[in-house]
Amino acid sequence: MRERLVVLPVLVLLASVLGAACAGGAEERGTPALDVEVVASGLDHPWEVQELPTGDLLVTQRERRTLTLVDADTGAKRNLAFPSGSVWARGETGLLGLAVDPRFASNRRIYTCSGWRTASGHDIRVVSWQLDTRFTRATRLRFLKVGLPSNSIGRHGGCRLLITGYGALLVGTGDAAHGTNPQNLSSLGGKVLRMDRFYGRPWPTNPWVKGTGNRRWVLTYGHRNVQGLAQRSDGSVWSVEHGSYRDDEINLVRNGRNFGWNPVPGYNESVPMTDGNLPGTQYGARWRSGDPTIAPSGADFVRGSGWGDLAGTLAVAVLKDQRLMFVRFDSDGVLQWTRSPAELRGTRGRLRDVTAARDGSLLVTTDNGGGQDVLLRVLPAG
Repeated sequence: MRERLVVLPVLVLLASVLGAACAGGAEERGTPALDVEVVASGLDHPWEVQELPTGDLLVTQRERRTLTLVDADTGAKRNLAFPSGSVWARGETGLLGLAVDPRFASNRRIYTCSGWRTASGHDIRVVSWQLDTRFTRATRLRFLKVGLPSNSIGRHGGCRLLITGYGALLVGTGDAAHGTNPQNLSSLGGKVLRMDRFYGRPWPTNPWVKGTGNRRWVLTYGHRNVQGLAQRSDGSVWSVEHGSYRDDEINLVRNGRNFGWNPVPGYNESVPMTDGNLPGTQYGARWRSGDPTIAPSGADFVRGSGWGDLAGTLAVAVLKDQRLMFVRFDSDGVLQWTRSPAELRGTRGRLRDVTAARDGSLLVTTDNGGGQDVLLRVLPAG
């Protein structure tokens, strides 16, 4: 169904305002109090955390360029042998997205997205790895996709990974602060890409898979800087995106959609996040921050018992506004409300990532720097 650009943003803005008004957290009827536990400390800009079948946790640290194994019971940390010297880190780019293969118990595969040093400079690339049996070393298997755009200061590097329930690997990318990238299907910047996770081939049902060049990998385009990807239990995929000075977005990702970011001429960040004057159809966000931005980042859907009316919401880590935000969408993807419980509203600084663990808890990373960051476990109290 096509969203109407004039009507949808107004409805979304109204719902955002109403949601903000009821963002009181635990005082909301049906919203549980939260327990917040420190799992590990002494991290520095941890970008993503994923759970292994053993219960151990893997963490990417952006600027340190380390792949760190955390014992979920003791908080003990050790860095895996990993070619960190090949990872290029500057500004918003470094060792970023992480995914664990659904068949990890038998193949020990993981996937990263990071800056990478090349003979002529650097790019951003998606890489598959295999861990050894003792989880002490990561050996590169394959470059799945290279040439994701990057700039000299690492601005708008993306880069979030998600393995869908049907086995595809999704890659959310940034526009590298280059104005023509988001609308250019030959550029990998400002996109959600979809590929085979073993060989990096374009997914066979991608909208332009029968074309030529990079467009074969494109699932959606017109993004600014994708920071989060999550799949709901109904199979729908959602992206979280940084706005310019306004309008951070949560978008419903579907085949071939254009989300309308077109910051030209030059790199003109005064334009709307969704430009309705472009040819074809542009799709408005399902949630937007309005003015100013709050800088949402990693996200995952809440599942498990004890969460009350937070069950099934999208839990979003927020950097600038320093909170954990829960966003309720109905079965049609229409925004219902947002809430930010007091236990994680300005209490831990900037929050970067949220991952739903198998036991129903949420794994949350802070992003304050200085080696003072922590990995948290959040669960309903009681």
